[in-house]
Amino acid sequence: MGSEALPVQTKGIFHSLPTFSPDIKDLTAIVTGANGISGFHTMRVLLESPQRWTKVWAASRRPPPKEMMDLLPPEHRERVEHVACDFLTEPEDIARQLKAKGITDVDAVFFYSYLQPKPKPGAPVWSNAQELVDTNCKLNTALLRNFLGALEHAKITPKRFLLQTGAKDYGIHLGPIRTPAVESDPRVTLEPNFYYPQEDMLFQYCQKTGAHWNVICPAWVIGAVNNAAMNALHPLAVYAAVQAHKGEKLEYPGDLAAWLAPGEHSTAMLTGYLSEWAVLEDRCKDQKFNASDTCLLPNNRLWPELARWYGCKGSGGPELDDSKLSTIDPGDVPTPLGYGPPTKMRYSFTLSKWAEAEVNHKAWQEIMKQHNLSHNPFEDVEAHFMFGDYAALGSTLLSMNKARCFGWTGHVDTLESLHKAYGELNLIKMLPPLVADARPLM
Repeated sequence: MGSEALPVQTKGIFHSLPTFSPDIKDLTAIVTGANGISGFHTMRVLLESPQRWTKVWAASRRPPPKEMMDLLPPEHRERVEHVACDFLTEPEDIARQLKAKGITDVDAVFFYSYLQPKPKPGAPVWSNAQELVDTNCKLNTALLRNFLGALEHAKITPKRFLLQTGAKDYGIHLGPIRTPAVESDPRVTLEPNFYYPQEDMLFQYCQKTGAHWNVICPAWVIGAVNNAAMNALHPLAVYAAVQAHKGEKLEYPGDLAAWLAPGEHSTAMLTGYLSEWAVLEDRCKDQKFNASDTCLLPNNRLWPELARWYGCKGSGGPELDDSKLSTIDPGDVPTPLGYGPPTKMRYSFTLSKWAEAEVNHKAWQEIMKQHNLSHNPFEDVEAHFMFGDYAALGSTLLSMNKARCFGWTGHVDTLESLHKAYGELNLIKMLPPLVADARPLM
């Protein structure tokens, strides 16, 4: 019996989540990249159901840090076992690590392993496309290839293998696309994209072994982990906390178009619930699904809330004087649409440049001392604030029609989930405490 015949449930701020037959029990899972924002939260989802998922292996070079695991209740932590393996090593080496843990069979694999090499100094995020995709550089394509090879060497064939990719699957980082992005949209081949060879490897593996696959595509991901480099909304909270500490307003860096543009985000926990649903539903096998909160959140709604949460002296809107705006103009380049001009980002300042100012370094050090924080994003401004600029100035729209048609009903208010994530980032000593409660968009 599928979940569509069963009642939905609410778990805290997460609504209309599926329930499953009690006959689905005693399952095992491998979660790779469990230290990262998506892998960690999918692991949390699985651990909520001890009868359904009796064992979860976290496969990564290092175990999930204690401060992150402390977010879980003790009975959840007890059902996680770390498998120490480096996916940049040979498949035979990884297979030995799996066998050493006694893993002979597994029901589902959730693959989130990812490496983000730093672009050249001054170059934008994702400008090193060939390096990201090239197997000779032993990066993301190699991670999946080696792990799939290890499963074959260890004679482990999961019933379902879920790969998470992301909105770059649609070329959104290359310019304007048809919106909202739909799972059946064609691949964008303007530059190499490691998602595509990853997908092809997974398809070939499943065809060869008889396993089934899912691909999940989120937008900007919201969640609490101590590795903030890919957590694009974390630097927005740092910016708000520093502005509040200085007694200043939370100014918005973009133009009117970016201020008004509808945008969507993907709460890691909700995407985890969707991913569990996808691998448990027979009708979802061999399907790709977008993952969104289904909560439109433009910057004109987000910015005042950020200011309120951290106690800023109000918030500022977009710069309306064109003469005071700078423009990122990619020039005469092709776009994913195949026609029209490329995306031009306009801004009055960037978070990356703001973060270079000594006064802001000093304010954060004072905040760290006051609240006993352990993380200083100002030590590597480019790594921690560049993604924040993209989150503040751009927008993503993903269609959830396909998941809805297959029976997915989950929802979370993004303001509530972001507030919750910032609260947990405070618990793991990444952010100061918030000073106001969340107000959902209703």
